[in-house]
Amino acid sequence: RRPLSPRPLGERLCSTEEATAGSGTYTRHGFIFSSLAGCLEKRSEDSGLPVVSVVRDAESQLLPNVGAVVTCKVCSINSRFAKVHILYVGSTPLKSTFRGTIRREDIRATEKDKVEVYKSFRPGDIVLAKVISLGDAQSNYLLSTAENELGVVVARSEAGVQMVPISWCEMQCPQTHTKDFRKVARVQPQFLQT
Repeated sequence: RRPLSPRPLGERLCSTEEATAGSGTYTRHGFIFSSLAGCLEKRSEDSGLPVVSVVRDAESQLLPNVGAVVTCKVCSINSRFAKVHILYVGSTPLKSTFRGTIRREDIRATEKDKVEVYKSFRPGDIVLAKVISLGDAQSNYLLSTAENELGVVVARSEAGVQMVPISWCEMQCPQTHTKDFRKVARVQPQFLQT
């Protein structure tokens, strides 16, 4: 990834035959234009065309990279995956929201075929995950929680109370004592927000 010279807003960057539009750009009449003033970045993808994005100078180092540990909030779930919004890269808050997906097969390292998404995450959960791929043109990152340190760190019960982890796969409401299944993270101290 190499940052190039700053680009003004609305500049025509290249044709859609040469590249795919990434963040900070839009397409019109077969061309890619910058939708904000900043530096042009070209990222080569394994599958075909490189992705062109424009980033503001202050945010240029703040994109979730492959291998980065991110904090995200679960928005919706279905039987195949959980949709999340990425809020932090490491301990640094992101200025803009990035969307991510945790697929059923990336939730746990073992017994992947027995994993059920609704027994791992619920909407509103705060999850630690690792970026495994930069996803598609809609800036949808693919995330994994397959390591012990990754998974749900904050979850609320139906009573609205923050639940307490009681095992690697269950959390309990301290008020009603109801138990819920989750893919619980064994949180390392450096990831806890003070």
